[in-house]
Amino acid sequence: MPAAPHAEAWPALPYAAWKDTCATLHLWTQIVGKVRLAQTPWQNHSWHVALYLSARGLTTSPIPFGARTLEIEFDFIDHVLWLRASDGHVRQVMLKPQSVAAFHAEVMAARSELGLSVRINETPSEIADGIRFSEDQVHASYDPEYAHRFWRILMQVHRVFSLFRTAFLGKTSPVHFFWGSFDLAVTRFSGRRAPTHPGGVPNLPDSVAQEAYSHEVSSAGFWPGGGPIDYAAFYSYAYPAAEGFASEPVKPAAAFWSKELGEFLLPYDAVRTADDPDGALMDFLRSTYEAAANTGRWDRAALECDIGVPRVARRL
Repeated sequence: MPAAPHAEAWPALPYAAWKDTCATLHLWTQIVGKVRLAQTPWQNHSWHVALYLSARGLTTSPIPFGARTLEIEFDFIDHVLWLRASDGHVRQVMLKPQSVAAFHAEVMAARSELGLSVRINETPSEIADGIRFSEDQVHASYDPEYAHRFWRILMQVHRVFSLFRTAFLGKTSPVHFFWGSFDLAVTRFSGRRAPTHPGGVPNLPDSVAQEAYSHEVSSAGFWPGGGPIDYAAFYSYAYPAAEGFASEPVKPAAAFWSKELGEFLLPYDAVRTADDPDGALMDFLRSTYEAAANTGRWDRAALECDIGVPRVARRL
């Protein structure tokens, strides 16, 4: 049977086949992300720490170092970590099977060779019982095929998330990659203050979690799996979750409420194998947002607009 026309864009990503690479890459992105965290002024909801999709992988975007800037990019085509300074100097670290400790040492050495001084917190964020980066000899896997697949999926998800983002007039986050939780996410805000978040996230100060959830949100994202969920999935949650939110009907049929995680889930494979993957994912984004907005009594008339169209100004 011939492959579906969208199979190349939405490749298979069985968690069991790449879980070791996934765990190692998660920690590598934390090392890079913490360089950005250490140098970038705080922005609301920790938006200053995120990574962004690029045409070859994931990038920090420019990081300030006084009068100079540094950009660090994971290149999942040639499998290289690029460190590019604004004065034209460049260093690279090969993405290959090696320990987190070895990768950390190479990144810090490359940064030092560029004359850019920075110290990072070596304790992994949002991971219980994490090993300090410079001491981690446990995580040492890198399968270039699956790293490449992961990035290709992120590109497609980013495209659909970005389109979904255009249909909202209120405050909305960029589509960005959080290295703490290792997911691509987009968040809409009602504009109202939220109750103080209880915190309790492993190796994340409660003050950071509380600032991140200072206002009411409906947030959606893509996560490659791990812990209680051994498959890649899309998620959507509300904070605070209003009464009745969990029992709201959502689409497509494969979407469901996870009591364990306290959010709606849609397995990635249900999107990948759908006749219209974009449509299936957009149905999930719209219906879970509507569940949050309706039960939370958001002012939808003031917050929403038609979805964006290239070269056409929004109708007033």
